[in-house]
Amino acid sequence: MSIKEGLHKKAGIIEAQLNTYFDTHDNSYQKELHDSMLYSLLNGGKRIRPVLLIEIGELFGAKKEDLIDFACAIEMIHTYSLIHDDLPAMDDDDLRRGKKTNHIVYGEAMAILAGDGLLNFAYELMTEVSLKKNSYNYLKAMKEISKAAGHQGMVGGQVADCLSEGKVGTKETLEYIQLNKTSALLTCALTAGGCIAGVSEMTLNDLRKLGTAVGLAFQIKDDILDIESNESVLGKPIGSDEKNRKLTYPSVFGLEASKAKVRELTDEANRILINFDGDTTFLESLVNYLCNREY
Repeated sequence: MSIKEGLHKKAGIIEAQLNTYFDTHDNSYQKELHDSMLYSLLNGGKRIRPVLLIEIGELFGAKKEDLIDFACAIEMIHTYSLIHDDLPAMDDDDLRRGKKTNHIVYGEAMAILAGDGLLNFAYELMTEVSLKKNSYNYLKAMKEISKAAGHQGMVGGQVADCLSEGKVGTKETLEYIQLNKTSALLTCALTAGGCIAGVSEMTLNDLRKLGTAVGLAFQIKDDILDIESNESVLGKPIGSDEKNRKLTYPSVFGLEASKAKVRELTDEANRILINFDGDTTFLESLVNYLCNREY
């Protein structure tokens, strides 16, 4: 089975679980809100973060059924961020994964509320599981995700991204944006899976290093694709970084240096992975695929 087939199969498990949380036949005032939430939540995607959370959790001894709600919660947080990121006040994008963005279909107000709904339900879901399990490990995992998604992580990175638009940015600002806007949420998928499995602090630190390497490589590759890919392959407009005068790795260091950095970070991630006990074959293949993807 190829890595694409393996990832598609694992993503299908996440997709099936995501379909269980909201009543699609709801006739109350929440119906349009739920429709808007599900429009983006079920709009394809590789489900990288939830797959990574489950893979790491299982690698260190946790069971899939004990991990999947947290995996879905992190996908909801990721989806909310994409809905808001596409808004006119942010990147003003009309396409996401080859489909019209949420605000184009449902309007800006409903798109904002759909993002808010997904974010809050993610925390409701994690809280419910933590209370049910009555386990410190779940609370620890929840803290990892909360910090990564908030002002010290993804939101903080987005703020820096917005404030740097149209300005001559520094490599320090670029590093802050990429470590927080993209890398933080990917890293917490790994650490949350580790927390639920009860790994040591030493292993958690290794997972943070792994997440940082993969997250940075993923973002730099995304910046490269925005230059070299095309809309039909990528599923969204290309050249938006240049149009919005975004601070990116290629804009600071150039295209060839960016490609070299992706290779360096991929090698670093693989060096960390091979030191973990257990079968890391799929994870190694996934890292290489993510860092060398075409879309």
